[in-house]
Amino acid sequence: MTDRLPASDEGLQQAAAILRDGGLVAFPTDTVYGVGCAASHPDSVEAIFALKRRPVDRLIPMLVSGAEALPSAANDGADPRIVALTRAFWPGALTLVVPLRGPGARSQAFRAPDHPVALGLIRAAGPLYVTSANVSDEPETLDADDVLIAFATQADGLAAVIDGGRVPGGRASTVLDLTVTPARVLRDGPIGRDAMAAIVDLQPVD
Repeated sequence: MTDRLPASDEGLQQAAAILRDGGLVAFPTDTVYGVGCAASHPDSVEAIFALKRRPVDRLIPMLVSGAEALPSAANDGADPRIVALTRAFWPGALTLVVPLRGPGARSQAFRAPDHPVALGLIRAAGPLYVTSANVSDEPETLDADDVLIAFATQADGLAAVIDGGRVPGGRASTVLDLTVTPARVLRDGPIGRDAMAAIVDLQPVD
């Protein structure tokens, strides 16, 4: 059964404990409700895709509380574009894809959501792998009731949902690829090209 937790300090601490134990928690973000697992339990990402009834076909973004919470492997802070963009647009609707250093180096998408409940949970539990809290190809969820209905037949897979009220929905975040120079816009969103181009060089639109 999925627990409904209040968006209080006590509720956030309960949710954080679930995440630290490897469980899944749904919670409000600045657009839709998301479902996530702790970045310290990457094995739980498979459980997210199982809950959504979707094959594990791609990496999912990591939500952080701010630039200071980016893993040291995220380019080791060597790319000044990361600093400039996070200062300008975080927390907010900009997802940054950055290279990771070390063995088997790859890239990872990061975002700091502009929602107090989401940020409070991340500060309590650490960075989270998060995607939308809905069954694949089904409508997005905008409140706790939507989440509970969406996963009613899979309640054992979702440990808890934080009831933070209804969220506005809206456009998904802008996604900017910083693994290349100039930076490449992978998805247009609320943060416009002109605003980003005032800070970093962008590849022209195809």
